[in-house]
Amino acid sequence: MASSSKKALAEFLSESQEIVEAFSANLLRLDVEHGEPDPELVNGVFRGAHSLKGLAGMFGVARLAELAHSAEDLLEALRMGRASFDRGAVDLLLEFASLATRMISEVSRGEESPFAAQSSAELSRRLSSAATPGTAPGEADPLDAIGLDASVRAVLTEYEEHRLRENLRRGQKLMRVRARFDLATFDQGLAEMNTRLKPLGEVISTLPSPQPGEGIAFDLLFGTSHSAPEVTAALPGLPAEVHAISAGLPATAPARSSPPTQAMPAVRRPETSAAPSTVGADDLSLRSVSQTVRVDIHKLDRLMNTVGELVVSKTNLQRLSEALRNEREPAAARALQGELLRETRTLERKLNELQGGILEVRMVPLDQVFDKLARLVRKIARDAGKELDFKVQGGDVELDKLIVEELSDPLMHIIRNAIDHGIERPDAREKSGKPRRGLVSMSAKQQGNHVVIEISDDGAGIDGDRVRQEAVARGLCTERAAAELSERELFNFLFVPGFSTARSITELSGRGVGMDVVKTNIANLSGIIDVQSAPGHGTAFSITLPETLAILRALLVDAAGRRYAVPLNSVLEIVEAQPHEVNTLEGREVMTLRGQSLPLVRLSRLFQHPEPPGPRALYVVVVGLAQERLGIAVEGLRGQQDIVIKPLGKVLGAVPGIAGATDLGSRRTVLVLDVGAIVEEVLSPTRPTEQRVA
Repeated sequence: MASSSKKALAEFLSESQEIVEAFSANLLRLDVEHGEPDPELVNGVFRGAHSLKGLAGMFGVARLAELAHSAEDLLEALRMGRASFDRGAVDLLLEFASLATRMISEVSRGEESPFAAQSSAELSRRLSSAATPGTAPGEADPLDAIGLDASVRAVLTEYEEHRLRENLRRGQKLMRVRARFDLATFDQGLAEMNTRLKPLGEVISTLPSPQPGEGIAFDLLFGTSHSAPEVTAALPGLPAEVHAISAGLPATAPARSSPPTQAMPAVRRPETSAAPSTVGADDLSLRSVSQTVRVDIHKLDRLMNTVGELVVSKTNLQRLSEALRNEREPAAARALQGELLRETRTLERKLNELQGGILEVRMVPLDQVFDKLARLVRKIARDAGKELDFKVQGGDVELDKLIVEELSDPLMHIIRNAIDHGIERPDAREKSGKPRRGLVSMSAKQQGNHVVIEISDDGAGIDGDRVRQEAVARGLCTERAAAELSERELFNFLFVPGFSTARSITELSGRGVGMDVVKTNIANLSGIIDVQSAPGHGTAFSITLPETLAILRALLVDAAGRRYAVPLNSVLEIVEAQPHEVNTLEGREVMTLRGQSLPLVRLSRLFQHPEPPGPRALYVVVVGLAQERLGIAVEGLRGQQDIVIKPLGKVLGAVPGIAGATDLGSRRTVLVLDVGAIVEEVLSPTRPTEQRVA
């Protein structure tokens, strides 16, 4: 890979990562407790390993190509019935996906660790061993029992014969569906017939029919539990004849169950394997190696059209500016000014279209990270000795690609804690009257310009008394203050660096670093996190995030003679407050808004700027994230403007309450407020308001 160009490397990373992600997703959909795996999904997983082998070989990543070849061998044995598709096989293939991800990451950094080299050799050996099980005693071929025509058997592939045998062993009826189509439209007719047959069973083979006649005829070998009249009834309007070849043999394996309807399959506790896992704890990362975003060509066409219209607007503006500069007649100059104003508005409209289009192509579905989590949940549950189901909803909700990447690690930490600390062991759950299997759920939904992600479990919940005791023991608050804290204020201690209620440290958690990482990463994304828990019933984390941090509409405000930008997607309303309307309650300024108490923070005090002398009216910008509401008091409002947030760099990038900076277009740079961080910091019980943001 050292001699490959950067472009070729980027293509390899992007494509190989997509292959591994699709491989894992299909494999997990196969991993159900009962029933035979769907042959189409098995073939999809097989093609994934084959494609990765070819891609790695083409780009010279020999070790990954060898590992993928071993996985391909096992999958070939599984799809041909030479090996059993059990939990052990699924575990091995998921290990392959995890190790392949690590090796791709190492390729992106131009390195190869001794651990990965040793692990790939060991895993290749185990995959090869699983692909060549011991020889089973011979048994009669069920195809001989039904007397399938020799001319048909002669043209069947080995895989098609295997699928015929599997259907017969499961007691399915074998049928021949003969159809004749016009030569010009036979492909559409075949596709329609396959679509209608698929819900009733498995189309095993499609062969040209030897029967003479007009057009082109096909014989479809079809395995089903339905009768010939029922199959015929499913093909109205199609020129099909259904004939039974076999009424089915006594089943020697359970019939395939209906595919699961949930978005993600249940995660079961795998069978214990004598061989250790080749993937270590440091592989538990969901970040993508590639920063590539796949874009629909139609979206790019719309962007190109908008750019073309912008070029026309630029030409018109140049023409009008030149004409206005040379015009001496006042009436004609005013007409040109009016035309210039109209063209400026057209330019603004087209720029808004371009902005919206660019944001659209940056958006990716949360499935990209949810599918990776399903694989990791299986490993974490196995390591913790827990039995659980993992359910996902809302994977089609979209977020900015960069936000999705930064969100990966926080989600992993939360789910790891839910499994390690929340979900009880199976015997303990049974004693408390709960189902033996725990449940971890993750959902995403759109709320205006924000996305809310909730992770919940039905475990033991958070022990509020333990949190209070730990907070007092660490000197974070007094016993009296701890007793008066609300549930939300109490649970905020969970995000304090080093804070943990775990009575023992495990390989998964208990060191007090995970939830601190969660809060830091969410705050960096201008988001907010909330915790709710009921002892004995479980815990729920709710994360509220903006759709994008790239281009925002902002409200410009003044405080202590300085100008700031407030992202408009967090602003609920703006009210004016007179000095007598502001009160102090428990050391915090509040005001009453429509009968409810609203906490206030003066922006000048928040950043420790000198305030103007004397009482004066304030403008209160009411911001909200999740269920939290906060009033940010400022001295002036300066309208709205589209802004592009730029990072402040390493030195100033960690300033609490500041998301970045923006140029207002007049060579004036202003700071952009991080509303999520301000809400969290101001409402945090761990330190006084004056010290929260420096």
